[in-house]
Amino acid sequence: MRWIHAAGRGFLVLLLLLAVGTVSGARADQAAPGDGRGPLTLATAGDLTGYLGPLLDGWNRAHPGEEVTLVELPDSADETRAQMITDLRGAGRGRFDVLNIDVSWTSEFAAGGWIRPLPRDRFPLDTFLPGVVDTATYDGRLYAVPYVTNAGLLLYRADVLEAEGVAPPRTWADLERAAKTLAPAHGLDGYAGQFLPYEGLTVNAAEAVYSAGGTVLGDEGERVTVDSRAAREGIGFLARGVREGWIPQEALTYKEEESKQAFQDGRLLFLRNWPYAYVAASAEDSAVAGKVGAVPLPGPDGPGTSVLGGSNLAVAAHARHPDSAARLIAYLTGEPVQRQVLTRGALPPVRAALYDDPHMVRRFPYLPTLRESVLAAAPRPKSPRYDQVSLVVQAVVRDAMTGRQTPESAVRRLARELAAVSAR
Repeated sequence: MRWIHAAGRGFLVLLLLLAVGTVSGARADQAAPGDGRGPLTLATAGDLTGYLGPLLDGWNRAHPGEEVTLVELPDSADETRAQMITDLRGAGRGRFDVLNIDVSWTSEFAAGGWIRPLPRDRFPLDTFLPGVVDTATYDGRLYAVPYVTNAGLLLYRADVLEAEGVAPPRTWADLERAAKTLAPAHGLDGYAGQFLPYEGLTVNAAEAVYSAGGTVLGDEGERVTVDSRAAREGIGFLARGVREGWIPQEALTYKEEESKQAFQDGRLLFLRNWPYAYVAASAEDSAVAGKVGAVPLPGPDGPGTSVLGGSNLAVAAHARHPDSAARLIAYLTGEPVQRQVLTRGALPPVRAALYDDPHMVRRFPYLPTLRESVLAAAPRPKSPRYDQVSLVVQAVVRDAMTGRQTPESAVRRLARELAAVSAR
């Protein structure tokens, strides 16, 4: 810009007037140089339903000069996380501007300085389901914006319970009793979740502890709170199920897909899974179509507590055009797009109004139950070392469920190992 400074003052004024006239005469959404707007790259895990591309096409048509390129990373959450971190840690400017991250990664990415804090007033957070915004904060600041949410549900064979005159379980005792007696009488296994040692086991274990009134970590991961009666009760519930047989041994090999398929094939009375499993089990080609119900997860004395799932949208610290990035996030979390997230992507939206929309409820009858579960849900343990926290939980709970440790000794070990992780 040295040539501008060398020009006369009157010429500079003329240039400014011309610039103002050009911008005011252009489309309001046209990016202008130097204002933080321009092309973007959005990184996400694999889009299995293919819904996201058309949503971004709508943005690209309406925002010339701020076009978004979609980069789909592997379906595996661990591989996606690793590729994102490699890009964010790289020297110089990385490829990714906006990241669709698992809700459990927010604290780690924020503590690492890899994503930018965001101004709350740019996003209509008060229109979201209560609680989901907490998954997007770290150390009291907003580092991402909720994009989709999720909560675990208890799916059940409605035809079996109705034939026996039994109500859907509200407590662990209800579930155990039916899993022990009704399931074998109808040639079914009793209960399953996601019990292979991976992130799903961490979720199932945390839900058991939360449902009993306990916690795992506090103070953003700085304090270990798991050594409690509630944790012993929650892990004891899972271990007892395997020991007594109403959780089948095969369930120790289940992830989301395997457990969904077992229920969909008509082999299970009860299944803990995400809402997509309800949709699949209710489809015409399912062996249990028309025979499926869903209720909130049970707990010791009544409805339990699910772990919040879903993903958040974050802006990379090295983003080339941060204003465009924030505008894209506002677009993707607006109600028109959130409606398509549900109808095209079969993903639970974060906008509260959609859960009361009569048309949506007719099309997705599980929405009221899901809303109830989301409102009662809690985030996974927050920690800047969440990946290590999760590995510890998986290993210890696996040993408790396979009988290598008692629930009491497992909880003591869990507290010791989590304290070691927090001290690193």
